[in-house]
Amino acid sequence: MFGTTDRRHFMAHAAAGAAVAVPGLSFLANLKARAPELKKKQKSLIVLWMGGGPSTIDLWDMKPGSPNGGEHKPKPTAASGIEITEHMPKVAEQFKNLSIIRSLNSLEGDHARGTFIMNTGKQRSPILDYPSIGSVLSFQQNLDPEAAKNADIPAFISVGGSQVGSGFLGMKYAPFTVQNPGQPPENVSSAVADDRTVRRAAIFERLEGGLVQHSDKKPVMDAAQAHKEVYEKALSLVVSTRKEVFNLEKEIDGKTIDTKLKEEYGAAGTGANNFGRGCLLARKLVEAGVACVEVSLGGWDMHNGIFNALATRTLPTLDKGMGTLMKDLAQRGRLKDTVVVWMGDFGRTPRINQNGGRDHYPRAWSVVVGGGNIKGGVVYGATDKDGTAATDNPTNITDVYGTIYRALGIDPTPETNASVRDNLGRPYYVAGEKPNEKTGSYWIKDLVS
Repeated sequence: MFGTTDRRHFMAHAAAGAAVAVPGLSFLANLKARAPELKKKQKSLIVLWMGGGPSTIDLWDMKPGSPNGGEHKPKPTAASGIEITEHMPKVAEQFKNLSIIRSLNSLEGDHARGTFIMNTGKQRSPILDYPSIGSVLSFQQNLDPEAAKNADIPAFISVGGSQVGSGFLGMKYAPFTVQNPGQPPENVSSAVADDRTVRRAAIFERLEGGLVQHSDKKPVMDAAQAHKEVYEKALSLVVSTRKEVFNLEKEIDGKTIDTKLKEEYGAAGTGANNFGRGCLLARKLVEAGVACVEVSLGGWDMHNGIFNALATRTLPTLDKGMGTLMKDLAQRGRLKDTVVVWMGDFGRTPRINQNGGRDHYPRAWSVVVGGGNIKGGVVYGATDKDGTAATDNPTNITDVYGTIYRALGIDPTPETNASVRDNLGRPYYVAGEKPNEKTGSYWIKDLVS
């Protein structure tokens, strides 16, 4: 009925909710106490997700002259001294507002585990189901007294398929999936008049209200509560007067979206694609108050024929969508309130294999960030001449997540960030328990103003 919240998804989360009720409620209590402060500083996040493991040595950290360098050439960007692939000229023009982390070791070279760690900032745990960053931001937005004005639109929206769910936070904060950007989401058009829909909602509340467990001191996570919250979330969108935000014909103020702009994104005309449409939709959604939008571009698992595939398929699509998104956000004055993160499962091997491709490689690869409190035109960290190891400012996933939260206006230090204890009593923090051993910081200070 509601994006990723189908019957199987619901039952899985209901079971998880019962197992982790205590840490989930502790997390809620801590965040609720700090909601006014969080909302005052918090910005929106757009995640550009490259499913399959992007070859960052061929995009952001090129090695011309090395046997590992490949067939493509580097190109100067708008930021002095920074070069990226020649096949992304639009993105290159936006590098005064983008920065590269070139020294990430994300530990996980398996697709599922790499996807999990990059979406949550945590390695998988057998005892606690961590939420994705989109679900955390959705949760925080919901706690703000002003959030009621945006309650009719989901706070976490995934365009093209969600990667990781809401974990112990529960179904209410699961991503809402838009499979076909530009078209109305499935199952949000009511078959009956709005007044009948409202009456049906009232009957549902009377029937299910008695099944939900209540407490005078704190809410209780149970299956009935999860089902009720999912239903209410779906109903809000069905009766919303703002659900037209999902079309790509008009802006949220009712003005017609310029056809040339849609073509720049790759959302219309020759070569139009769902990634381009998703990037344009993401810009509209953050303007409408959505806390996090994830836009997916798959096809990066290139174990053979990588250079032709990059040049003819993925890079032109990425360049139009990402480059125009950054340009559009900047021109509309939204970049200061929107953090953009480009990332995937892991990087790919510097060594080119016998099939002309690259294999999985999490030890030394790149993530790109921009907007919000991020300083533009910065390269942080470096790899050696062959791209096999980080030689300058080695970076881990905690550093990356601390930086993202800081860029969103959320202090990631344990003294101030929302914490929770797992089922064994161990503390959990949204962006790490300890600072980086070498820098002594919870975020990359070279990247965040």
